[in-house]
Amino acid sequence: MEQLKWFARDFTHSADPRLLPSLLERLLGTPARLEEKLAAIAPPWLTARVAGTWTIQENVGHLADLEPLWLGRLEDIVAGEAELRPADLNNQATTQANHNATSLPELLQRFRQQRTHTVRRLSELDAEVLDRSALHPRMRTPMRPVDLFLFVAEHDDHHLARISELARQLALASPTPFSSQP
Repeated sequence: MEQLKWFARDFTHSADPRLLPSLLERLLGTPARLEEKLAAIAPPWLTARVAGTWTIQENVGHLADLEPLWLGRLEDIVAGEAELRPADLNNQATTQANHNATSLPELLQRFRQQRTHTVRRLSELDAEVLDRSALHPRMRTPMRPVDLFLFVAEHDDHHLARISELARQLALASPTPFSSQP
């Protein structure tokens, strides 16, 4: 099944703020889900390029690369900014980082530490701040913290699904698709 491109997705920004406790769990669980998924993938596949796209390891690095943006956007809302800071839509940080040369444990640890910090900050907000919004610069729609982090959780899942698809494609091209790890 073909995955919808990230920039082709539409988001409605009207999430019920009472979803936040469940959303915090989902966000905190992403590093563990990522680690479990990667443990089943043969190490040579982590840096194998498929059709000129990011490798599995570059997808992992990308999640860590974007965490400062998510935290920064949260701080924009806290500060009462009218518009969220823009993302680098060309993903230069990921392109230039050479994540394939960084150890996977280091990338995973970086992502886990950053995500834990972001979720801790989000969980500290009071009801007044949780009701504030700022305009998303690309979609031109207001986002409250719950909307922003539902967007983040969907972005996480987009890359988890992409990693699964890359592993599937590599399995079709290789006689030994997965490592012997349980």
